[in-house]
Amino acid sequence: MRRRSATVGWLWLLLLGFIFERDGWVSASDRETEHWVGTWACSPQLADAGSRPPAPGFADVTLRQIVHVSIGGRKIRLRFSNAFGKSALRISSAHVAIAAGGSQIKARTDKPLTFDEESSVAIPEGALVYSDPLDFSLAPLSDLAVTIHLENAPEGVTTHSGARATSYFTSGDAVSALDVPSAETADHWYFLNGVEVAGPHSSAAVVILGDSITDGKNSTTNANGRWPDELARRLEASKHRPSIGVLNEGIGGNRLLHDGLGPNALSRLDRDVLTQTGVRWLVVLEGVNDIGTCKSACDLDSTARDIINAYRQIIIRAHSQNMRVYGATITPFGGSFYGSEETERARQAVNHWIRTSGWFDRVIDFDAATRDPQHPANLSAQADSGDHLHPADAGYKIMADSVDLNLFAN
Repeated sequence: MRRRSATVGWLWLLLLGFIFERDGWVSASDRETEHWVGTWACSPQLADAGSRPPAPGFADVTLRQIVHVSIGGRKIRLRFSNAFGKSALRISSAHVAIAAGGSQIKARTDKPLTFDEESSVAIPEGALVYSDPLDFSLAPLSDLAVTIHLENAPEGVTTHSGARATSYFTSGDAVSALDVPSAETADHWYFLNGVEVAGPHSSAAVVILGDSITDGKNSTTNANGRWPDELARRLEASKHRPSIGVLNEGIGGNRLLHDGLGPNALSRLDRDVLTQTGVRWLVVLEGVNDIGTCKSACDLDSTARDIINAYRQIIIRAHSQNMRVYGATITPFGGSFYGSEETERARQAVNHWIRTSGWFDRVIDFDAATRDPQHPANLSAQADSGDHLHPADAGYKIMADSVDLNLFAN
């Protein structure tokens, strides 16, 4: 009797070490070591007249989108969002492949995505879905082509208007096409929300909450010259650090306090920051649009105080998720349509608080990195894209090069 009990007990211990999945028995210890981290993300927005797709829209169309990832891995999963849809979004098929330039893909890398083991998925109004994990060799800093076929799309299209990357539209179901040379194009992303990789437990991500300066306004389309892209390149080159994903959650025109081209930063914090996968650090670069749009319509002293209060709320909420929060100073905009003596005083007041209050865990001084030493209210000639507000490619590199990589040490 004792021998039988011992045998049964041994069998139970053995079975407790495994989890049954639809594709077979999987070791629980193996499952626990599967650590997901974001390698690419964008912030969803409601499409407006400037970001609607080219004709024929989403009626029986194949959409190929190219994204530039930060870290790599041997297994990936993707997120698709119907955040602003007024009814369900149905993706009838989806594939991923390594991009080969333009709308081309590398043939032997093409693989179908599944959703709960189905080739299609219906995303409810306002929701997002994950694909099933997929064995896929994704190199760091590579371009991933994500191709989906849509029968149609709901009213209220979810997009990211400032993609600065070309997407390709062709009629019919062509998700496995090696190229779509006659495709219509648009420099926006649609419905695609994130890419994650499975990696070691030492890997993590930094998420950047920002406006058009983080989104890469005036950087070269398809060149991946945004400052978060440059930061990802620096982190990848720093081999003594673990793999660190860089998630760009910038939206052009974004404000902390009021909606603009996208939802205000406080309202999108949960979706775009706190629920991102594997995030250990948050960088906040917001406030220039709150100051600039207040130029003649409101009290700038009150606006500066409101910006500071919004920073405090972001810090409190991110700290509750065990994230370290870094404050980035607001870059100069003298000579731009935002520039005036009053807005410069507000910028200086906010930057002084960022540098001296002690609320942020550390400070990234983009103001010091990009300003003209002779005219500190202005961007330097090396940084300025010409509109005196947004950096050029070289200016974004200056920003990334000024970041102390020790901020992202374990």
